[in-house]
Amino acid sequence: MFHTLVLVAHVVVAVALIALVLVQQGKGADAGAAFGSGASATMFGSRGSASFLSRTTAILATAFFLTSLTLAYFATQTSVPKSVIERVQAEKPAETAKNGSSPTDVPQLPQK
Repeated sequence: MFHTLVLVAHVVVAVALIALVLVQQGKGADAGAAFGSGASATMFGSRGSASFLSRTTAILATAFFLTSLTLAYFATQTSVPKSVIERVQAEKPAETAKNGSSPTDVPQLPQK
């Protein structure tokens, strides 16, 4: 349950981080404002957007980093067998307890 919650938060933070980076102006965008394109008067003001957007980007980047580390921790904590051989070796003790014999024992053919 917690793994799913962290995974959903990770995806939401990643999408928000991508969108926020795409909204920001590049360093060369200020030259266009000097020639009267009107880009300097945005809803955050002429300088207010840099600090607000950069702070928000830093917060989202930190959240993305933390969710990445949490998901990496969850990935190392799984106890599911990764191969068929590991799965068979994990089932051997259960079969031995049920049958009383080892699964590698070969039944003997009757003698004539």
